[in-house]
Amino acid sequence: MGNEQKPDEFELIARFFAPLAAGCSGALGLGDDAAVLTPPPGRHLVITTDGLTEGVHFPAGEDPRDVAARLIGVNLSDLAAMGAEPWVYTLALALPEDWTPGWLAAF
Repeated sequence: MGNEQKPDEFELIARFFAPLAAGCSGALGLGDDAAVLTPPPGRHLVITTDGLTEGVHFPAGEDPRDVAARLIGVNLSDLAAMGAEPWVYTLALALPEDWTPGWLAAF
């Protein structure tokens, strides 16, 4: 998948994920393995993190945008089943050895 320089875990968070939390009201920080959230008064949090596995839940080589859309869809479905409204999202990500920053940026 190319010879792009791969960032380490903390660079990944800073480059790809921390900016996504910047505009979220209630997000107090995005760190190594956790986010601090303060729900609006009188609200509760319903949290789900369904994962997808290449070759099981989507074919190898699938476009990263399609993988992301499928991932969002299965988690939104879980929230809908609980009668919850989406407010923020969580992400658990396991990348194969041959991933590239370009793939992740498209994701």
